[in-house]
Amino acid sequence: MAAHVSMCRRVFDFNTLTHVRKVSQCVSGNAQRLYSSATQKENELELGESTLSAGNFTASLKTGSREERLRDDSTLPFSAFLTDNFGRRHSYLRISLTEKCNLRCQYCMPEEGVKLTPRGQLLSTSEVLTLARLFVQEGVEKIRLTGGEPLIRPDVLDIISELRKLEGLKTIAVTTNGMNLARLLPRLKDAGLDLINISLDSLVPAKFEFIVRRKGFHKVMEGIDKAVEMGYNPVKVNCVIMRGLNEDELLDFVALTEKKPLEVRFIEYMPFDGNKWNFKKMVSYQEMLDRIRQRWPDLEMLQTGHTDTAKTFKVPGFKGQVGFITSMSEHFCGSCNRLRITADGSLKVCLFGNSEVSLRDVLRSGASHEELLQIIGAAVGRKKKQHAGRFDVYTLYTTHHFDQAESDINGEAQLTHTDAQGRATMVDVGGKVPTRRTATACATVILGPAAFRLLRDNQLAKGDALAVAQLAGIMASKQTSALIPLCHPLPLDHASVTFDLNELQNAVVITATCRTTGRTGVEMEALTAVSVAALTVYDMCKAVSHDIIITDVKLISKTGGKRDFHRHP
Repeated sequence: MAAHVSMCRRVFDFNTLTHVRKVSQCVSGNAQRLYSSATQKENELELGESTLSAGNFTASLKTGSREERLRDDSTLPFSAFLTDNFGRRHSYLRISLTEKCNLRCQYCMPEEGVKLTPRGQLLSTSEVLTLARLFVQEGVEKIRLTGGEPLIRPDVLDIISELRKLEGLKTIAVTTNGMNLARLLPRLKDAGLDLINISLDSLVPAKFEFIVRRKGFHKVMEGIDKAVEMGYNPVKVNCVIMRGLNEDELLDFVALTEKKPLEVRFIEYMPFDGNKWNFKKMVSYQEMLDRIRQRWPDLEMLQTGHTDTAKTFKVPGFKGQVGFITSMSEHFCGSCNRLRITADGSLKVCLFGNSEVSLRDVLRSGASHEELLQIIGAAVGRKKKQHAGRFDVYTLYTTHHFDQAESDINGEAQLTHTDAQGRATMVDVGGKVPTRRTATACATVILGPAAFRLLRDNQLAKGDALAVAQLAGIMASKQTSALIPLCHPLPLDHASVTFDLNELQNAVVITATCRTTGRTGVEMEALTAVSVAALTVYDMCKAVSHDIIITDVKLISKTGGKRDFHRHP
């Protein structure tokens, strides 16, 4: 948290308008409310930057140009102050009530904690409510209270009760570590709390204590059960997945959703100051999804809203569902509708950004609501397209996928199946530790319309082509070491071959997944399975036509070895 200085020394940086457009205005309370067009084209403003000292800031606001936007009468208007230059409308506000937390989660903060801001520099209850009221007047429909740990703030119930009175505010949510939840929940619900997110990173008590560096696992579980009992549906459980720590509990977390109306949300491990982020600790969304689908192959994807951050799935028959927050591997910046106010009153327009504007200082200087709105609008106008414009954050995840290719270009790579003289040799894996390894591959067989129709309707003269191809693929995966000379013979724990029929292309897409517990990977087994299954489809259909193409044989993913691989679209 950046240190704050007194109002007379604080420097504000805001965008000045170089294009002025006509506006439609309405009066809301004592402040004039500006509305923007609903289209990005009409909302585009060319902004320059200037720096003003606090001393002449208020005067400049009063004499400078006002931000103006054109209203499109064909759609509902939205506040210009909360609409950025990419057309994103910010209707969701997160307010941190405190910097304090009663846990020390390893992915969140250093073990010694963080330096706390003096109490006098934190937002008071009235200041929290003043800012909330202003944002709701401008179109914010959802407020989430966060921390630190928001439930340790003594006046949290009063804040929720007052927020509930704000006309236009549809949803009040809280994100909590759950330690105090069971005790406070009846009063929280009476005050008007709508949604609950509870952080829980392990279902093993000892591991929980290791991750959060505190005791209290049973208190959190009690809070989850209490929320379900009191009718919250779904109760969201946030789980940060870290390699080598809790990725082995993925299936256990999914199983929680069988009997309870929970939404377990798996969050990709993200970089923050003090958490010693390393891409090797991060488990990607695709890897998590692959592991879950090996256990529940009928896992289905659910439709979500445009601004939802989670990709949501459900096991048929389960009461709850699972979601994935893919901040690193597949960012959702394009639909971001979130703004954040820190406990000391700074406005952050992006979680990844360091740039902050102190609304607290402006509020305490006696600025009017209109002046506050000008500052908020300027900050929102500076919001970058993605990840606060930080190339380093955006590429932290993606770059490591290309590290090996870069080594190859530099001449550093070594072929593993040759000796020092370049002769073919089998790799010695005797010194490796056995791990659980999984690989998925796919292939496409393009058939003519006639052959595709007969295969689809199971009317081929040779019989059920897909059943035969499935059996052939599984058998071939078990014989890989006999077919490819330098492959190690591996006992497979599991092998599956599935088919998707593409009506538009008259094609069969074959997917094979193989799993073993061993010292080397099973990508060759998966590739062999799809290749032989594809050849079998060809053989079963060639009496109808020889115009058949086997194409796009490729590895989709492999996990459990020294270097995981995931092919992203």
